[in-house]
Amino acid sequence: MDIKQLTYFIAIAEEGNITKAAESLHIAQPHLSQQLKLIEDELNVKLIERNTRKFQMTDAGQRLWHRSKQMVELMESTVKELKDFNEGLQGTLSIGTISSSGNILLPQRICSFNKKYPNINFEIRECSTDEVLELLKSGVIEIGIIRTPLNSEIYESISLPIEPMVAATINNYQWDNKRKNIYLKELANKPLLVHRRYEKMIIELCKKEGFKPRILCKIEDTRSILLLANTGIGIAIIPKDWVELIPNMNLSYKVINEPSLNTSTTIVWMKDQYLSSASKHFLETFEV
Repeated sequence: MDIKQLTYFIAIAEEGNITKAAESLHIAQPHLSQQLKLIEDELNVKLIERNTRKFQMTDAGQRLWHRSKQMVELMESTVKELKDFNEGLQGTLSIGTISSSGNILLPQRICSFNKKYPNINFEIRECSTDEVLELLKSGVIEIGIIRTPLNSEIYESISLPIEPMVAATINNYQWDNKRKNIYLKELANKPLLVHRRYEKMIIELCKKEGFKPRILCKIEDTRSILLLANTGIGIAIIPKDWVELIPNMNLSYKVINEPSLNTSTTIVWMKDQYLSSASKHFLETFEV
């Protein structure tokens, strides 16, 4: 007994007549009668009492009708669910992100994505870049959001527009207010607040300019850098798009005229590994 036979039996039971059921199913009446007999023979039970005057389902027929409807509905809903999964309409999308990129990129993007795919749930993990990459390798997450540079050939990636590094502070340090840019050498002997991820790069570039930077504090957390800079204790060296991460701050900034410090947010995933349809759809939002 298969789903098609159950569908046939449902039509017979609901039409109360084999001829009418055959018409509704667009099949020949003898074929439908044969299918009913095959079901009865397989189950070894009488499902319908029928003669020239009377058509009546037995108790067994009533039970099979009820169960058949349940099974057919379950099959149809299962097929729909699997198609939805295949099309990325259901499931849970696991994303790992550094806190700054997560706060800047994800809220509005998830909101708009949810309107299109309301049955996709999200699991967001905030951690360092190294931790995001490890979570990708282990398969705990499917998509990572980090800042460049990314030095690995095992990842696929989409890079968003490049952001320059800026010097953000509440003090002007005698810089010309009309200038939008400064040179790296103008940071010599200034107390600097740097993200640990960029520390090595900043030190090396400063050495090329002929000075050793005065790094007052190296910090792992983006918000802590901004909050500390807002006290006036030092100058935060951060990507430009971080400046507005915390609203109502007094920070002003100048772009550092040093292309080697430019960075961008990068969306990464593992090469040659399975990606769910939900992940594929979410990645498409970064490609438009």
